[in-house]
Amino acid sequence: MVTDENCIFCKIIAGKIPSRKFVETDKSFAFLGLIRDIGPCAPGHSLIIPKYHAAKFHELPDDVLTDILPVAKKVALATGATDYNLLQNNGRIAHQVVDHVHCTY
Repeated sequence: MVTDENCIFCKIIAGKIPSRKFVETDKSFAFLGLIRDIGPCAPGHSLIIPKYHAAKFHELPDDVLTDILPVAKKVALATGATDYNLLQNNGRIAHQVVDHVHCTY
């Protein structure tokens, strides 16, 4: 699995930074969006991140990509939300802040 020791999401996956994990597979990791006392954007705000470190969506292997959407579905069911957005930004112009692929729910 490709990782980056300086990446905040890789550190969360490795357990070096605490998180409120609630779904994990061998290829993906989902947690409530509460990092370092930063509140969530909305109730149930979650992040779904691949364990494979890649900056952009098109850089992920297909087997990792096929794992992300079922995890997103589990997040939707776990939060009980009936209306929601599932977002994934690539690059600064698209407002990606962390250079590790992630879906925001």
